[in-house]
Amino acid sequence: MRKEDKSTVVKQIVATVGNYTNFYLTDIATLNAAGTSNLRRECDKQDIKLVVVKNTLFKKALEQVEGDFSALDSALKGNTAVMFSNNANSPAKLIKTFSKGTDIPKLKAAYVQEGFYVGANNLDLLVSIKSKNELIGDVIALLQSPAKNVISALQSGGQTLSGILKTLENR
Repeated sequence: MRKEDKSTVVKQIVATVGNYTNFYLTDIATLNAAGTSNLRRECDKQDIKLVVVKNTLFKKALEQVEGDFSALDSALKGNTAVMFSNNANSPAKLIKTFSKGTDIPKLKAAYVQEGFYVGANNLDLLVSIKSKNELIGDVIALLQSPAKNVISALQSGGQTLSGILKTLENR
C-alpha cells in the first residue's frame, strides 16, 4: 500500500471514530464468507458499522484522535474488525448472540462511554450497560412515579370521602 493510500485510510478512520461514541475491537478471522455476510447484515440492521482495519493504521488514527487510547494497544494484534456504534451495548449484544456455539466474533477490547474494556471476559458487563435512551426512560419513569402516586392517592381519597359522606347522610 502506498503512503498516500495509508494516509487516506487513516483520515477515514479518524473521521469514523469521531462520528461514533463507542467502538468494539473484535476478531472475525476464522469466520467463513457466509458467516461474515450474516454478521454484516446484522450490523446493518442495528446501525453498527463493521470495518476491517490494519492494526498499525488504526493505532495511527487513534493517535490523531483526542484522548489516550494506549490501553487498547495490547488488543491490536492479529486480525481486527472494528464495530462502531452510538449505542453503548448494541455491539456487545450482537457479539453475544452471534457467537453462541462458535465463539466468533471474539471480543478483544472496547471503548465504551469513555472507558476501556480489554478482554473477552468483559462481554457480559458490556451487554448489561444501559444505552442513553434506556437511561433517559428510567429517569422519566422515576420522575413520574411520585406524581402518579399523589394523583392516585387524591383520586382514591375523593372516592373514600364521598362514600363516608353518603353513609353519614343516610344515617
